[in-house]
This record gives sequence, structure tokens and C-alpha cells, in this order.
Amino acid sequence: MNAITEKLKRQSKDDFKGRHFEAWLIVQAVAWYLRYPLSYRDLEEMFRERGFEIDHSMINRWVLAYAPMIEKRLRQFRRPHCGSVRVDETYVKIRGKWRYVYHAIDKHGNPVDFLLTAKRDLDAANTFPSAIKTSVDSGLLHPDPVHYATKHLQQGIESDHSRLKKNMPKIGGVQSFNTARRTIAGFEAMLWLRKGFGFFGGWIVNDQNDLLARLFGLQKVNKV
Repeated sequence: MNAITEKLKRQSKDDFKGRHFEAWLIVQAVAWYLRYPLSYRDLEEMFRERGFEIDHSMINRWVLAYAPMIEKRLRQFRRPHCGSVRVDETYVKIRGKWRYVYHAIDKHGNPVDFLLTAKRDLDAANTFPSAIKTSVDSGLLHPDPVHYATKHLQQGIESDHSRLKKNMPKIGGVQSFNTARRTIAGFEAMLWLRKGFGFFGGWIVNDQNDLLARLFGLQKVNKV
């Protein structure tokens, strides 16, 4: 983990270049939005109570910029998964149109991957197994899968679907498909952190914040 942390520290030197607020505050705002059922205006008021004047539209820009970055960098810390993988799909509404989300978890309920698609067709269905194959090639999954299609195996994955759907009212009516996808990547990343990211047990919020700080080469993110 230390080697990955040092690598990310070098990569993150220019992550906040040109921003008018400190890096720790930006990461904290993004994490709060992705972790809790808060709107951008809720966060604007919360920061104002703490002495920071931050417009809600600026927090929105931060989320779109850093949520996919969090998701991408967290993948480097993933622990290899063993045994079976459950895959299921659900649907969400974005700007009045139905879009489709595929989730994959291992037998312990740890997230393996996710995919948001605009269409529910053969091309979309074939894309997600390709993503799973990438996880196999990188050593995160066993190379010899056994396929099952039984209802009871999907029960554990329904909780991931429900968590995502609870967040959808925050973004469904105001964003395009591409910007919604960036935000959903952040929601999924927070779910990975909440579940302990494949390690034993879930992580408390302080553990989650410590890893978020590592992603951006920071000492701490929860200073407020």
C-alpha cells in the first residue's frame, strides 16, 4: 500500500492547481456529497455554518471533476477476489430516460465492478463481461469462472442496487448521461470504501477519510 501511496502522491501534484480552496476542503465536500443524502445546497449551508463561503454550483463542479478520479484511484488498492461472482442489473432514470446499471459482487458481498449503460441491449450486456475479464487479467478475479443463473445468488447484490437508487433523485433530473456517469462512479467508490474495499469488515468513516487523503497525497481531509 505504501508504494501505491507514494505513486499517487507524485501523480496528484497538480490535481488542485488553479482551485481557490484548499485541497482537503474540496475532497471533504466531494466525499460528503457522495457518502450522505445531501444536496449541493445542503453542503453550501453546512460550509457556511463553518465559516466557508462556497457556492453550490462550485461543489457540483468539484464532484464532476474528482468523483471519477476517486473511483479510478481506489481501484489500485483493490484486494483480489476469490470464488464466485454475482452479476445483476437494475435501471435508473436520468433526465426522464431509463438507463441501466450492472453490478458485480463476490460471495462475501465485496464489490467487484459496475457499469452504467444508456441501452439495455446485446452490446451493453457484452461490455460488462469484458470489464470482468479485465479484473481477471489484473489478478483481481479467478481465471476459471463457473456460471450460475439462480435467484438466491442475487440477493446480496440487491442492497447495492438500492443504495444507488436512493442517490438518484439528487442527480437524475439535472445532469446529462455523461455527467451522471461521473457522479455515479463516485457513489460506487464510496460504497467500496464503506464495505472495507475487500478487506475484513467495513471501515469506519475515519478509515475511509484516511484512504481518501492517500489518493490525493494529503495528510488529512476531515479538518472541518
